Amino acid sequence: MNYIDLNSDIGESYGLYKIGNDKEVLKHISSANIACGYHAGDHNVMMETVKMANTNKVKIGAHPGLPDLLGFGRREMNISPKEIYHLTLYQIGALAAITQAHGTHLVHVKPHGALYNMAASSRPIAEAIAQAVADYNPSLILFGLSGSELIRAGKEKGLLTASEVFADRTYQPDGTLTARNDENAMIHDVKFAATRIIRMVKEGKVTATDGTDIDITADTVCVHGDEPAALEFIKELKAALTKENIKIRRRWSGR
Repeated sequence: MNYIDLNSDIGESYGLYKIGNDKEVLKHISSANIACGYHAGDHNVMMETVKMANTNKVKIGAHPGLPDLLGFGRREMNISPKEIYHLTLYQIGALAAITQAHGTHLVHVKPHGALYNMAASSRPIAEAIAQAVADYNPSLILFGLSGSELIRAGKEKGLLTASEVFADRTYQPDGTLTARNDENAMIHDVKFAATRIIRMVKEGKVTATDGTDIDITADTVCVHGDEPAALEFIKELKAALTKENIKIRRRWSGR
């Protein structure tokens, strides 16, 4: 049997503004990436989201982003690797304190949005994030784009890494994600998305936007929790994977 971890970015509401359907999404995923207050989320949302994740026995990860609430952390910023290290460490620590208060603990770290994409191609930024994770707790798993600098940096720091693939995003020939401002960046057809994910898991391949096949490693698959149809997307994807004898479960153990 094949296995795949199913994760979603959640806890991205802020104050009176509600984003996503976290309560229902948490019933279907195995890993939750919880916003830490910089790109989304706040202390109240973090507390409630950790509580719900713990209740559903979903593994909890910190989802640190750039300090850009207005842009939802999806706009690149000119920030030094030193500051990247600081803001990553700060956000991991914030969520870790909340998990401790709930009698649980962090299991992984996954950067958000622009920070994630910057770390995929920039070695200095990737090293800053990996170092922050290693300095806080070297037993944490580092999530990063399959084939990225972040995965390579994490491995060099001695971290356990999880190569991530995306159900609802398209890929460029170099293995990077298509920029969100491109009209074909997002995939809304769940059956098409499921077929792609099944192939990633079973064959280690995905078709890029130019029609070429690229190699890919699928340890964990992400569905963005802020998308309006996220819940239905996750349920349909889960059903399709189960039908193909692919079990929703972490492919690594002991964490």
